[in-house]
Amino acid sequence: MGLKTFIACLFLGLNGTLDAQSGWQVPEAGVSLLQSTVQVPEADVTVPESGVQGPPSHGQERPSGGQQVDSIRTSKADIQDYIRTFPEKITLRAGLVNTGNSFTIRDPESDIRLRLQPGISNYLGFSALFRSVELDFGFSPGFLNREDSQADPKLFNLNFRMFLGQWMQTLDFYKQSGFYYDLNGFRDYLPGLKTLKIGGSTSYIFNPRFSFRAIGFQNEWQKKSAGSFIPGVQLYHTHFHLRDAGEERIENAWDLTAGPGYYYNLILGGHFLLGVGNTTGVGIRYVSTEGTRYGTFALESRFRMAAGYNSERFFAGVNFSYDLLHQYEREGVRLDDSVHFLEFYVGYRLDAPAGWIRAADRFNRKFGME
Repeated sequence: MGLKTFIACLFLGLNGTLDAQSGWQVPEAGVSLLQSTVQVPEADVTVPESGVQGPPSHGQERPSGGQQVDSIRTSKADIQDYIRTFPEKITLRAGLVNTGNSFTIRDPESDIRLRLQPGISNYLGFSALFRSVELDFGFSPGFLNREDSQADPKLFNLNFRMFLGQWMQTLDFYKQSGFYYDLNGFRDYLPGLKTLKIGGSTSYIFNPRFSFRAIGFQNEWQKKSAGSFIPGVQLYHTHFHLRDAGEERIENAWDLTAGPGYYYNLILGGHFLLGVGNTTGVGIRYVSTEGTRYGTFALESRFRMAAGYNSERFFAGVNFSYDLLHQYEREGVRLDDSVHFLEFYVGYRLDAPAGWIRAADRFNRKFGME
């Protein structure tokens, strides 16, 4: 049994033996072509909230910009002291992105460590945003993804975020083919491996003074420091399809986790933002492969960090997130499923035409989104 066939057995939970004589070669510089890289706009949907409290009574102090804010009952005017929205602006944005869905398999008994990394992970992205409408374009020039010239990896990525009042809904889609594997130091290209991940999370932002949009797509400006407790539920489906040496292996996995989270935006000088947060949850993983079905324990932890500068016109910064899902397989084998996202961005806001603003206001009034 060849090395790649062994990887198929190990990766999909089958029995196999290690051929330790397999060597590795240094890949030649080449060009990788990104067939399609799409980012779905963040949907800025605002649902009216009932029971909104009035302004603070006489003598009641408002928290200062450098203090952590956890109060929930706030007036609209108070929220505007902390968050600046841009309904009258067109936002232009450019970014350099590194992202992908990687996998690491560890077998303590045989001391095997197999790491699978996508062949494409870098691309340039450009976008134009007006309220909840965003137009995106992304591509991957060859110099950003230099690997084996014989390789033909592909990446298709969709990300969607929507806000309904203080509820936040995310949807993610990663379709990848062509992986580089590292098996105990031996490295090679595995063209027959395809993966598809689809899922998302539902979260609730307890503090309305905290802006998650300010660290996501910069269509808001956090002007004063604020933090929020943000618990959430995550559900993802991952499909593996490996075709090698005339053999085919398919596995499907469903992961459901839930847990608490906390995020904080520290504002320095009114313009500089440092954001950090984490959500950690536990749950179950259900696996179906080659006629075998079983459930196991899953632990997910999602980290996010951001640093940037914001103003009425110009903004720039860096975003980083890392989502790690520990899945404990049968007989002590552990699978680490991770999604990373790193972006360096710069942008500028232009005044939107008056006709656009009036049309958007009429749409919001008609559908109750003011």
